Amino acid sequence: MEAARGSTVPDLLEPGLRVLFCGINPSLMSAATGHHFARPGNRFWPVLHASGFTPRRLRPDEEGELLRYGLGITNVVARATARADEVDHAEFVAGGRRLAQVAADYAPRRLAVVGVTAYRTAFDDKRAQVGAQERRVGGVPVWVLPNPSGLNAHWSLEGMAEEFGRLREAVEGER
Repeated sequence: MEAARGSTVPDLLEPGLRVLFCGINPSLMSAATGHHFARPGNRFWPVLHASGFTPRRLRPDEEGELLRYGLGITNVVARATARADEVDHAEFVAGGRRLAQVAADYAPRRLAVVGVTAYRTAFDDKRAQVGAQERRVGGVPVWVLPNPSGLNAHWSLEGMAEEFGRLREAVEGER
C-alpha cells in the first residue's frame, strides 16, 4: 500500500452527468487498485445503492457502470494518502480551483462534495453544512454530503443514505 502514496486515480467523467461526486482525496487502497472509494471500510458504494442512485450495490471495480446512471467521480485533491488529514490547506484550495474548472468543463447538473470539512477548506466557506449550498462552483449547483469514510463515525449508514437520497430526489425533481 505504501507504494501507492502520492499516486492518483483517474477521474470518472463525461459531459452532462446528473451528479459528479467529489471525494476528498484517494485512499492508498484506491490508488493501489485504481478505483475510487476502494478502502473496505468506505461506505460510499453501500450508501449510493441505499439512497437509490444505483439499482444494486456496485463494487469499486465496477465504478465504470456509474456513467450509465449519469454519475461520475473526481476528488478535491488527486494525491493519495493514508488519511485525509495528510492533505494541507494549500492543496485543498488548489483542488477547489481545479474542481471549479472540471465543473465548468463537464457541466454536471450537481456537484456533490463528500466531506463538509473538505468543502469548507477548498472554498473558504466556514459555515457550510451538509445539504444544498447557495454557491455554485464552475457554474454548477453544489450539494455537500457526509464523508462516507469508515473513519467518519459521526454518520450512520442510514443517515448518510438519507442525505444522499435528498440529493437524488432534488436532481430527479428537475427532469
